[in-house]
Amino acid sequence: MRDLELLVPTLFGLEGLCAEELRRLELPQVRAENGRVGCLARLGDIPRLNLNLRTGERVLLVMGRYEARDFDTLFEKARALPWEEVIPRDGAFPVKGHSLNSQLHAVPACQAVLKKAIAARLGEKYRLTTLPETGALYQVQFSIMRDQVVLMLDTTGPGLHKRGYRAVGVAAPLRETLAAALVLLSRYRGREPFCDPFCGSGTIPIEAALIAKNRAPGLNRSFSAQRWSWLDSGLWLQAVEEAMDKEFHGSYEIWGGDVDPRAVAIARENAEKADVEDCVRFEVADTAEFRRSEPAGRVATNPPYGERLLEKRGAEELYRAFGRAVRELPPGWQVGVLSSHTEFERTFGKPADKKRKLYNGMLKCDWFLYYGRKR
Repeated sequence: MRDLELLVPTLFGLEGLCAEELRRLELPQVRAENGRVGCLARLGDIPRLNLNLRTGERVLLVMGRYEARDFDTLFEKARALPWEEVIPRDGAFPVKGHSLNSQLHAVPACQAVLKKAIAARLGEKYRLTTLPETGALYQVQFSIMRDQVVLMLDTTGPGLHKRGYRAVGVAAPLRETLAAALVLLSRYRGREPFCDPFCGSGTIPIEAALIAKNRAPGLNRSFSAQRWSWLDSGLWLQAVEEAMDKEFHGSYEIWGGDVDPRAVAIARENAEKADVEDCVRFEVADTAEFRRSEPAGRVATNPPYGERLLEKRGAEELYRAFGRAVRELPPGWQVGVLSSHTEFERTFGKPADKKRKLYNGMLKCDWFLYYGRKR
């Protein structure tokens, strides 16, 4: 097989963090684009990225790129690609994707044309008039932007945010990839205490524990490409061994608090599933009473809003009480807050030292960062 090109979709705002991850994994020619990050790769990098990426949503293998302004071109250039190199005679190959600012804007029609083109190529190569599609899944994805077509295979399956530890959650849970991004943005490295006073089902503290331990987030799940015959199973074992060899074994102070006892119970269960219960502590606690005596530490949190507000407490009262608690922390503490509340800084009681635009799904949010005070 030729040299590979991989694309990693991300939540908007996380492209730079994901690009940093790819560079740390020593992938060549990393480039960040809107909503995705690309790189060149070898076969063994498919398992490595699926196992190790914290902020990417999935790993896509690029099959081809071309320009198409009509359905004939879309069909013929898709048919010309070597699909038989990656999809066996019994492989299932559903097609899905999106189109933006292009002549070919009808997504269902594009799906049908691409499905027909791939089927025509495989039918010719395997000498079959009907393809059974009873084997492993080879999900085909397409992106058409400004008439530029990218055809890809999804190596991941269920998104990378599904780590395998969060079987249950609370209302409006934070996606694991975004939670990991908040920890990375806080610059937490496991050396000082880490706190989430609005922990909910525990996603941010659990991701902090995985980062502190340098544990690959994909170790407890499977991926679509593990069933692909042309991707040697030995490469997966090698990637697992490499990831486990890089894991740290230290003592960490990671704490999560929430006023809802049910949420705290769920957080503890999730920490056990993630195998980090030894370094994460969860307590039922009111944010207004949040106190820490250590001289320095990190806070990364996503306060509730809308239906997530507990005990019918209004957002302004909640944020005002949290702001008062934060201002009483020792001067070495750094606080990061993700919120979609348009008046957050006013209600919190202090302008942020730094802001960054992020998206929680389709919800536009801000990451408000407060550096430690100086006395």
